[in-house]
Order: sequence, then structure tokens, then C-alpha cells
Amino acid sequence: MSSALLGPVEVRELAERLDVSPTKKLGQNFVIDPNTVRKIVRLAGVESGDLVIEIGPGLGSLTLGITEVGADVTAIEIDSRLAAELPNTIRAMQPEAADRFRVIHTDALDLSAAHLATLPGQPTALVANLPYNVSVPILMHLLELIPELNRGLVMVQAEVGYRIAAGPGSKEYGSPSAKAAWYGEWGIAGTVSRRVFWPVPGVDSVLVSYAKRDEAIGTEEERVRTFELVNAAFAQRRKMVRQALQPVLGAERTVETIEAAGIAPTARAEQLHIEDFLAIARSEQQ
Repeated sequence: MSSALLGPVEVRELAERLDVSPTKKLGQNFVIDPNTVRKIVRLAGVESGDLVIEIGPGLGSLTLGITEVGADVTAIEIDSRLAAELPNTIRAMQPEAADRFRVIHTDALDLSAAHLATLPGQPTALVANLPYNVSVPILMHLLELIPELNRGLVMVQAEVGYRIAAGPGSKEYGSPSAKAAWYGEWGIAGTVSRRVFWPVPGVDSVLVSYAKRDEAIGTEEERVRTFELVNAAFAQRRKMVRQALQPVLGAERTVETIEAAGIAPTARAEQLHIEDFLAIARSEQQ
């Protein structure tokens, strides 16, 4: 493809002109390698006409890769200087994509239904280089806020990525893994070299893929209660669930409720699938 993407020189020039220094506080590490950008877009399966939401676009490296294939992009950017400059960057490097791009200047954790109501349609794909320090909270917020998201590909710190994609019984499996599984299937789609970032991070990165479930496994009310159980169980993950869930289910009913769900009270959190936690939440209502 001949349309322009940002390379190392362009990224540094843009940052210098805007007086932007990537900060650890905002988890900023800018991608400076066009080949990596195109790899991410390819693995995400983004095509012309897709409605994509991107979190933390920064200077626009990944954004340009998404618009390059003809997708419509809504970028969520917390930094006011970057948010103001992004439309200019798109117009300068891919003028034909200007009408397919918009930016919302807000913290991703503050993104609301009111913001989404201003869009031409609800995003169906998430593609993002997520800020490392808040990647899991952002992911959970988006999955809850935008049920129309049917697929995604996010770049996160390797340790976090393996936790999100982990299954029961593995050492990485935890609260984020169980909650993510409520929404769909997750997997590690690839690794990313530290050298493609500026500044070079002190941690490795991975690409995590998401595919939405064909049908929801429970209601919104059930999700809220199930997540309360997940939080309690993993807060005391070394304990059996008959002990860990007492603060939520009540000391007198815990064992009875767990057994009614077909779960062994002696099990520990890391052995339970999200469907097991849901079964406990449902048996509580019987």
C-alpha cells in the first residue's frame, strides 16, 4: 500500500512540535514501526467499512494503519494536545480518510453512552495499544459499555495479556481472565518487540485477540452478581470457595449455595470457569 504511515522520524518530529514527552503516568509508548502497525491491523481482521474504536491513539501510528484499509475510526484520547492534533495528522497523511475519523477527548474510563450516541454507529471492533497501567479496567469498561463489539485485538503488557487470555487451572488465571470469559473467547495472537516502541518499554508486549460469544451466557443482573463472586473468590484465592465466598453469600448459606450449583465447596477460585461462578449466582436465587 502506498498511503503514508508514521515512522520513527515522523513520530519524533510530531512529538517535538507538540512538545509531547511520553509519560509513564499515562502509559504512553508510541509505535514507530509501520510493519508492526500493518501486522496488528491484519491480525485484527479490520476491513473497509468496519466501525473501529481505538483507545489511546497517541500520535496516530495505529490509527493510520486502521484508516489505511478503509475502516471508520473513533479514537479516544485523554491528552488534549494529541486529541487536537490527530485530525490534522489524518488529513495530512491520508486526506481521503478524514471523513472516516473522529476523536473524543476524554479518559477511556469516563467514556459513556452519551459519547457513543454522537457516533454514526456503534463500534463493532476494538483495536488499540492500551495504556499499560490501566489496560484491564479499560477493557472491562468497554466490554460492558459497548455490547456491539464483536471482535478485538489489543496490545498490552505481556504479563497482563497472558492473564486476560488464561484458562482455569493455569497460574495466570485470575479475576481478569474469568471476567473476560463472560464476554467471549480470548487468545494470544502474537508478540511485539520492544524495539517498535518509543520510548522503549521495560516490559514485553503481546497482542490479545477477542471474539464475542454468539449468545450471552447471562443477564446484566447476573453478570453483576457473578463478578462480585469472582472478586471475592480471587481476593482469597488460596482459600477454598466455601471460605472465600462467605463475605458475599453469608456464612450460613455458602456451602449449601455452592453445592446446589454443582460445585465442590473445597474447590479454589482458579479451578472455576466463569460458568461455574454464574451457576453459583443462580443457585443463590433459588
